[in-house]
Amino acid sequence: MDFTLYIKFFLGLVAIINPVGLLPVFVSLTSHQTEPERNQTAKVANIAVVVILLVTIFAGQHILNMFSISLSAFRIAGGTLIAIIAMSMLQGKLGEVKRNKEEVGESSAMESVAVVPLALPLMAGPGAISSVIVFAAENNTWVNLAGMSAAVVVFGLLSFLLFRMASVIYKILGKTGINVITRLMGLIMLSIGIEVIAAGFKGMFPSLIG
Repeated sequence: MDFTLYIKFFLGLVAIINPVGLLPVFVSLTSHQTEPERNQTAKVANIAVVVILLVTIFAGQHILNMFSISLSAFRIAGGTLIAIIAMSMLQGKLGEVKRNKEEVGESSAMESVAVVPLALPLMAGPGAISSVIVFAAENNTWVNLAGMSAAVVVFGLLSFLLFRMASVIYKILGKTGINVITRLMGLIMLSIGIEVIAAGFKGMFPSLIG
C-alpha cells in the first residue's frame, strides 16, 4: 500500500473542499438551528459527502466509459474547473462556480440544508468530484481504491469535527483568519489543477510534450 499516495489524495480533498473556508457558510446556513440540530446537520452533510465521493471513486471511470470520454480529456476539463474554483478562493470567495444566486435564494428558504446546498454542491462540488474521478482512474487497483476510500472516511470525520466546533473556530479565527486559510487552500488547489491539466495535455499529445 502506497501511503504517500493516500496522504496526497487526502490533502487534495482538504484543499479542494476546504472545510475551514466553509465554516462561515455553515454557521450562516444553520443560524436558525439549535445546537443539537446544528450537530445533526453537520453529521448528515458529511455522511452525504462521504457517500458521494465513495460512489465517485468506484463509478467515475465507468461513467467516463459510458460517454466515451477519455481520461486525458477529463483531466483537462476537471483541471480547468479546479483552477477556476481556486482563482475564486484566492480572492477570498466561494464563487458562483460552487453556488449560484438562485441556489443561495433557495437555501435560505430550506429547513434542512445538510444535503443541499451544503454537501452538494458546496462540499462535494464539481471540483472535488473531478479530482476524485481523475485520481481513482489513475490508481485503479483494488488496494488503492480501498486506501482512497479510507482517506475519504477520515476526511468526513475530520470535517464533521470541524463543523461541530464551527462557532468556536469562527470566533477564534475571525473573518480575516478564515479568508487567509481560504487563500492558502486556493493556492494549493490551483497547483493541483495545473498539474491535472498538464497531465491531460501530455496524455492527449504525447509526441508534442516529452
